[in-house]
This record gives sequence, C-alpha cells and structure tokens, in this order.
Amino acid sequence: MTRQNPSLTEPQYFILAALMDGPLHGYGIIKAAEQATDGRLRIAVGTLYGALERMERAGLVAADHEEIVDGRARRYYKLTEDGTAMLSREALRMQQAAAVVIGRSRNPGAAPA
Repeated sequence: MTRQNPSLTEPQYFILAALMDGPLHGYGIIKAAEQATDGRLRIAVGTLYGALERMERAGLVAADHEEIVDGRARRYYKLTEDGTAMLSREALRMQQAAAVVIGRSRNPGAAPA
C-alpha cells in the first residue's frame, strides 16, 4: 500500500506547528516544540536540521532570512502554504484517530459497529 500524503513524524509536526506564528531560527523552533509538549518532546539539533532540510526540499518550509548574532549566521525558517496545508491535514487525521479511541473509552464494553 502506498500513500500519496504520508503522515508527519512527531518532530516534523511540532516543527511545523512552531512556525505557525511566524519565522523562527533553529533554537527558537526547538524551544517552541518543547514548550508545546510541556517538555515531553526535545528535538536534538541534528534531528531538527535534518528535518528542516527534508521539509525545505518538500516545499513545507522555506528559509526566510538570516541575521548575524555573535558573529554567527542565524537562519530563520517560515511555513509555506504547502506546509500549512500539510499541518492542517495531519491535525485533522490525528483528531479523527483520537476520536476512535476516546469514543470507545467513554463506552467500555460496547460492541464495535
């Protein structure tokens, strides 16, 4: 079975979600994802930049601008239209998947339809 719209990994999902409010640099993305998950998800630097590179090639994020901080370039990333659409689809998919479990947990012992 092949899928035309594969689901996002958890780090990818929260990287895209971190960019919903506007461009962020790498450390800002890591902190936003950590805050959104109450510290449960800690994205390693290597994981972040590998994911950003793949998502940039896929057209989900784009480099927005760079600034020099303490003599080092800091690149900011932004969400693209395709990234916003993918994030919305993934949120809906997860909501539908969660509804299956939540519905069953409210009515334990009920026979499935």
